[in-house]
Amino acid sequence: MTTRVGEVRDAELIARTMRAFNAEYDDPAPDQAWLAARVSELLARDTAVVLLEATPAGAAEGVADGFTLARLRPSLWSDALEAYLAEVYVRPDLRGRGLGRRLMEATLAHLAERGATYVDLTTTNADEAAVALYESLGFDRHERRGPDVVSYYFERDLP
Repeated sequence: MTTRVGEVRDAELIARTMRAFNAEYDDPAPDQAWLAARVSELLARDTAVVLLEATPAGAAEGVADGFTLARLRPSLWSDALEAYLAEVYVRPDLRGRGLGRRLMEATLAHLAERGATYVDLTTTNADEAAVALYESLGFDRHERRGPDVVSYYFERDLP
């Protein structure tokens, strides 16, 4: 498997993969055509960064094996960029093989190369594997407790 930076021409694949991710967790997702157009627009504007793991097996199913999607924004406190890691996904049949770690390491390195000095993300206590991964990659965790869930906010400086 090879990690690569997603391009505008990958918008359909990225959108299908995002919709598969949402379907796995019974979360609603926009229409495929709308989502592909939105992903294409964000990539073209250079305000989003996608890293993909895509093999022929995944492509045959119409989805990537895994991906990350980060949104870039200007920092308020410096002339650098910051990144919000909006999506991290690995196909269920490929989990537990290091693909998520490889994608995250490649994403953090790519964001730093792009000029980002900080990255943040959110998840919940329900995703124990993701929590362990983020902590092992040096993210600081902050919690907010609700009646049924604990929300985690993770942040990390980039070199």
